[in-house]
Amino acid sequence: MITILGPTASGKTPVAARLAAEIGGEIISADSRQVYRRMDIGTGKDLEDYGSVPYHLIDICEPGTKYNLFEYQQDFYDVYQQIQSRGAVPILCGGTGLYIEAVLKGYHLSPVPQNQTLRDSLEGKSLDELSQMLTDLKSKTGSNMHNTTDVDSCQRAIRAIEIETYNLEHPTPRRELPPVDSIIIGIDIDRELRREKITRRLKARLDHGMVEEVRALLDEGIPAEDLIYYGLEYKFLTEYLTGQLSYDEMFQRLEIAIHQFAKRQMTWFRGMERRGFKIHWISATLPMEEKIAQILSLY
Repeated sequence: MITILGPTASGKTPVAARLAAEIGGEIISADSRQVYRRMDIGTGKDLEDYGSVPYHLIDICEPGTKYNLFEYQQDFYDVYQQIQSRGAVPILCGGTGLYIEAVLKGYHLSPVPQNQTLRDSLEGKSLDELSQMLTDLKSKTGSNMHNTTDVDSCQRAIRAIEIETYNLEHPTPRRELPPVDSIIIGIDIDRELRREKITRRLKARLDHGMVEEVRALLDEGIPAEDLIYYGLEYKFLTEYLTGQLSYDEMFQRLEIAIHQFAKRQMTWFRGMERRGFKIHWISATLPMEEKIAQILSLY
């Protein structure tokens, strides 16, 4: 397998699609929000980038549901085996470092049910308090399962605490999936260029229907708190559409949040390197032909 990772706005999807077209590959998405249907602009699906290349684990869930790491790991492995059986090359592409690491390392996970008593006890706590509780739990479990990407809203923090608490209290037998051998390519983008691309892309997405996309999701009856749970674009646009923020406040806060998110993604990838993964970094500014040539020479 070939894995192509990088922070948001690094241009990893066009690279993966071009590579797949050249070598007979199929793309497996490693994006925790592109699994949801009708959440297209805010998650940056950019499906036109794929051309005729087959892609997987995009548009597999309804908005309002809460897809999780356990489900992703099972779905990934099923798709991975199907692609191999066809004689095609699986290409894992995305920016959700937790999903990437889980499938490459073969995390041993179990499905975690909701714990309403725990949820009730956490209600009303601030995001800072919840984040500290999560940090304390992780120190007990030695877990790499959550980083601050998971706790950009109280709802997500509570779910992370619920998972860590369950795993601490229930060391149950779990379906074991093997690690996956992969060459890992990282798309390396300069911080200032990344910031510039994020801002330009955000303006373009707002001009091309992102507000209308979130409004349509609210109009079809998806609760505002469920959209806020998905974070970033869906969080701040929902707060704007429900009158909690002005347009300018929404733009400002969302722009800052995406910059912070990209920084957290890079922190996760650097952590993967410290945990033993070899990432071959190639410059985002290289012409596409050179990027592909570098990847093929490693492959």
